[in-house]
Amino acid sequence: MTAGLQTIIYPVKDLDRAKALFTALLKVEPYADEPYYVGFKAAGQDVGLDPSGHSKGMTGPVPYWHVTDLRERLAALLEAGAELLQDAQDVGGGRLIASVKDADGNLVGLLQDTAA
Repeated sequence: MTAGLQTIIYPVKDLDRAKALFTALLKVEPYADEPYYVGFKAAGQDVGLDPSGHSKGMTGPVPYWHVTDLRERLAALLEAGAELLQDAQDVGGGRLIASVKDADGNLVGLLQDTAA
């Protein structure tokens, strides 16, 4: 089951410039501000900036579908012909992520919050 698109991650080359741009756009300060990730929450959306995104194969923003069983949804996408980009990974705080590429090269992310 999916709870919809609630997170989008942007690969960025200059984290400070991107942080300034998204702070101006969203009119909120980041809730997470680390050298490896900056995250914002605004209007029910989670917007993240990943300075390592390009090296992980991100070619643009990745929308993350929030799901209740990431491994099940990931297996279904792979069976349907998606190409694995990032296998299931625990990124801390009870959160799992994974991503695939569809036949047209579009990136699709999956996110599961496992913490109660």
